[in-house]
Amino acid sequence: MKVLGINGSARKDGNTAMIIRAVFSELERHGIETELIQLTEKEIKPCRFCMVHSCMACQGKKACVFKGDDFCAIYEKIKSADGLILGSPVYGADITAIMRNFLDRVGMVSVLNPEILRHKVGAAVSAVRRCGGLTTVDTLNHLMLFKEMIVVGSNYWNIVYGKDPGDVLHDEEGMENMRNLGQNMAWLLKKLNG
Repeated sequence: MKVLGINGSARKDGNTAMIIRAVFSELERHGIETELIQLTEKEIKPCRFCMVHSCMACQGKKACVFKGDDFCAIYEKIKSADGLILGSPVYGADITAIMRNFLDRVGMVSVLNPEILRHKVGAAVSAVRRCGGLTTVDTLNHLMLFKEMIVVGSNYWNIVYGKDPGDVLHDEEGMENMRNLGQNMAWLLKKLNG
């Protein structure tokens, strides 16, 4: 089994990566393979459907047909993964711009090819300085719920507080929540792949 984490932060290895890795640590403890993709190292252009309103070129193709950026390689990894963690810090009370581009692209290809994400296990997490965490997690969850993924929760909201890199490690409750999320995700993956 494998879980792919998508870090939508502009900071490589910042707070969002740290909280995704906290979830990963529990998954790995249960023998589940993990991989972190940091979008700040990638180029993800906007979805052309959103720009043109009639593209639909990905219909029946099982992938986005536009190859001029890093999206297709990431999407191939998503297709073969059993689970997906989407993470974003709060920028302007919601997800980052690169995460928006990524969600739009994943969403459009998956609308036209609904079986690709159906019944995969998913979780959304957010690193937040003060407010906007619930909006961010909600935005990330919308994609997963709309694509018939099975969304995993924890014992509280999937939000960890911290401003500067490493600050999230001092939010003991938030980090414990991430570990619990990893345990719940591992449990569900094992049940589904029994």
